[in-house]
Amino acid sequence: MKIEQPILGKTGMLLFLVLMSAFPPLTTDLYLPALPTMVEVFATNQATVNLTLTVYFGTYAVGLLFWGPLSEMFGRKPIMLIGAGLYTVASIFCVMADNIEGLILARVLQAFGGSAITVVTAAIVKDLYDGIEREKIMATIMSLVVIAPMVAPTIGSLLLKFATWRMIFGALAVFGCLCIILSLCYRETLTTRYTGSILRSWGRLIVVLKNPKFVFYLGVFSLTPMAMMGFVAASSYIYIDHFGFTESSFSIAFGLNALFASLGPRLYIMLSKHFTKHKIIRFYFVLITICGCLTYFIGAMFPWLFAAITAVATMAMISTRVPGTNILLEQQEHDTGSAVALIQFFSMMCGAIGMLLVSIPADSIIQSLALIQIIIGLTCLILWTFVKQECQPKLLS
Repeated sequence: MKIEQPILGKTGMLLFLVLMSAFPPLTTDLYLPALPTMVEVFATNQATVNLTLTVYFGTYAVGLLFWGPLSEMFGRKPIMLIGAGLYTVASIFCVMADNIEGLILARVLQAFGGSAITVVTAAIVKDLYDGIEREKIMATIMSLVVIAPMVAPTIGSLLLKFATWRMIFGALAVFGCLCIILSLCYRETLTTRYTGSILRSWGRLIVVLKNPKFVFYLGVFSLTPMAMMGFVAASSYIYIDHFGFTESSFSIAFGLNALFASLGPRLYIMLSKHFTKHKIIRFYFVLITICGCLTYFIGAMFPWLFAAITAVATMAMISTRVPGTNILLEQQEHDTGSAVALIQFFSMMCGAIGMLLVSIPADSIIQSLALIQIIIGLTCLILWTFVKQECQPKLLS
């Protein structure tokens, strides 16, 4: 650890990073059980309610580009505090929304604040850790973060038993307040700040994009979130509407998916002791393709068979994020905030696209999800198989 954290300490710092990294899954997965109910409450349709997800991720992605370079100029802590404050206020607005349009607007503000937290958290990891240690820390964080989607739908369904969907956003407001308190305990980790103007700080995004190796890996590892977030958007409709699950049963099935996801990063660390990164990543892309084919042909037959196949696919997608993120960060010695912003931006944008595509057409959502998995798996496999030799040295070590 490069910067000591007298209040949080090493263990506290790790928990702090886990909580900050849990913002995206908590903000989306906590209210997934309420989506079908919200269609009826607001007297609208599935596509409109899904905008609360897709608009969130679209705004979230743009916000990453806004906050990332600023964190190099003003520091990690001020940006995190501002983001947590906006997120908390927006969550309160979500509670107060009396129509779907108002909820969507509140989600836009919520996403803008949450994006600041995410981009700063990833930059802090780069500030504090190097090389193999960073990869292990990222694996630990990802393994713990995926507990959030395991428990979030369960908590959401429990809240729905005693209150309305508004209570879910009230819980998110409380979580935002907790993050503000923890952020105040964090000591700034940025040692060298960018001294140019604000406009020029955003121009560092272009500088990073001029790095061809970074751009290549960015293209490869930004695609898998499209399939993963497609499942997130479709899951409640598949389990509740198609298979007839109750909200409680849905949370169990979704928890199984998240349990496999939590195993992914640890499995990657184990495999990396015996195989090269290149071979492991290629294996995961093949696995995603196979799972997509199984989902297409037999996924709609039995609910728990669908759950098992999807769990394996999610594990493979999550596993690629550990080496993928580390490989991308290794391509940039400087401009960490901008690099992280671009990584998260393209990941979120592809995720938002996946959420839109999975509902087209709405009457065959399982097949739509399967096709997305197959196309993404094959595309990534082809790109990875024909990766240029000059891009491989760091992968084969």
